[in-house]
Amino acid sequence: MPTLSAPWQERMYAQAVQALESGRMGHALLLSGPERLGKRAVAERLAQYLLCRSPSSGQPCGSCRSCELYVARSQRDPLELRPDGSPAHPGGHPMHPDAVFVGYAWRMTPSPPRQMTQIGVDQVRELSERLGKSAQYGGAKVAIIDPAEAMNESACNALLKTLEEPQPGRYMWLVAASPMRLPATIRSRCQRLEFRLPARDEALAWLGGQGHDPGAAGEALDAARGHPGLAAAWLRDGGMELRQEVAADLGALARGELAPSEAARRWTADGARASERLAHAADLAAARAAGLTDPGRTRRLAGWFDEANRTRDLLRTTVRADLAVAGLLLRWRELAGAGR
Repeated sequence: MPTLSAPWQERMYAQAVQALESGRMGHALLLSGPERLGKRAVAERLAQYLLCRSPSSGQPCGSCRSCELYVARSQRDPLELRPDGSPAHPGGHPMHPDAVFVGYAWRMTPSPPRQMTQIGVDQVRELSERLGKSAQYGGAKVAIIDPAEAMNESACNALLKTLEEPQPGRYMWLVAASPMRLPATIRSRCQRLEFRLPARDEALAWLGGQGHDPGAAGEALDAARGHPGLAAAWLRDGGMELRQEVAADLGALARGELAPSEAARRWTADGARASERLAHAADLAAARAAGLTDPGRTRRLAGWFDEANRTRDLLRTTVRADLAVAGLLLRWRELAGAGR
């Protein structure tokens, strides 16, 4: 059964279940809010509840055939649709006939497989076609698109047609960390379930319950600006140490003690963490801007923050990562060095 580990997830789930049970939930739901707050986990639990044959007290039973099928599929990965529209069942598990999951597809050739950075029109058309078929369990069908903001323009247009012609017992749930990237025509046709950062005391209690040292948890939560999911990820995966390394490099660049090309090679050498380093760098720049009183410098740092995030997006393309990051760090040296 999809697990909800945090009290704010339980609250969002209870709110959605109440709307379902009272008939106040429409056919389209947009689950929005910062990444790593559990939007997908809530959508998964809600889908299982909706499809369960014997729900009780707002929870799926976990033992009916519908629940068995739902849990049997991969609990991490959505059912992906490849660019040609063919389904790829994760781990070889049977899919639930009344649940459709669309996320990033994988291009299978050339080898090795490479994750695509958009959800295409063929995936959405396949989703709509399968959503329109007769339900086999409980009379309802549900589709989850995650991340919804990854849909390209053609996919959004195809989805809009489905949203404009709702069918009884059919539900479309969009999961988005950046809902403003979705067209207004799609947002306006969805009810909103908005996830917000919890109170600090609740976040610290949850981090403690995950086994993290209180002092380290408080430091990580402050660095993550009150985001418990992000703080937990940093504590678990060495993100705080990485953040300290990035801060040291930015300082050395500003003082002229480190060449941008050398830092860029180091930041992109392991590939997988290059984007995380840029995220830390952008956040550190934002924190620095917040402490300034000079409007001009604040604007320049805000511009560099935006550029760092655009460079993160570039890393998902075929651009040479070290060159893109070197250009960004050169501008940081010019900006921060002048400030000194």
